[in-house]
Amino acid sequence: MIESARKPDWLRARLPSGPDYMETRRNVDEHKLHTVCESAQCPNLGECWSRGTATVMILGNICTRSCTFCAVQTGRPTELDLGEPARVAESIAQMKLRHVVITSVARDDLKDGGASVWAATVRAARHRNPQTTFEVLPADFRGEQVHLDTLLDARPDILNHNLETVERLQRPIRKTARYDRSFWVLKHAKSRDFITKTGIMLGIGEREEEIDQILRDIAAAKVDILTIGQYLQPSKDHTPIDRWVHPDEFARWKQRALEVGIRHVESGPMVRSSYRADEQVVKFDLLARRART
Repeated sequence: MIESARKPDWLRARLPSGPDYMETRRNVDEHKLHTVCESAQCPNLGECWSRGTATVMILGNICTRSCTFCAVQTGRPTELDLGEPARVAESIAQMKLRHVVITSVARDDLKDGGASVWAATVRAARHRNPQTTFEVLPADFRGEQVHLDTLLDARPDILNHNLETVERLQRPIRKTARYDRSFWVLKHAKSRDFITKTGIMLGIGEREEEIDQILRDIAAAKVDILTIGQYLQPSKDHTPIDRWVHPDEFARWKQRALEVGIRHVESGPMVRSSYRADEQVVKFDLLARRART
């Protein structure tokens, strides 16, 4: 554990400002949307919102799980808003986004884990915004293939599901999630020919050999895109930061990830799962890929 919570200079985030930030703020408020940018205290909120991008979080903002790394509120959800898909679709249109990341809280209280709302949201958003590409970041649906397929049948362009940390730390950090089940999500999506993506954090207590192992596991699962970022402790009640990871180390792990066969890697202290996700559209030519399928 580090002795001081003081952030190093390389972790200074851009403060929210400017007309584009204010327009994104207005759009989110007007459509009564939840965003993971706010709920998870993302350090890149100022930069992303100033670029006119945001990661929409559906199915409310209360999660049924209590992962010890995550700032999203946990408890018993009080809402299931069936008007949400239409509002998300209209918000995307107003922001004129070319690529959108949609995530959600875990809804283990629902029989289908929220899969039906997921599918309705993707379909409504695609219908309203045919030139926009869609990345989805769902929970694991407790390993129920029928529910994951409900979402995949709506044809998002990228399936993103984060492993978050190395295998040894899954139980203390992710609680009810499992390493093998998360890999099942990624492998099943890949078996259906989806572009797949995952993300991990450093600085949460992992060892070097464990990082190398998870990179090899990700490559073996044929995951296309990997994000690696610094863990930041949301509050004193969350898992403490083990260490501040220097940018040079992030560069080294990026090189290692590419060496083991992962096609695209974003690695740096400020990198988060959906950070600059719109820039990956060009590399994977998602609209052309959609037309072929």
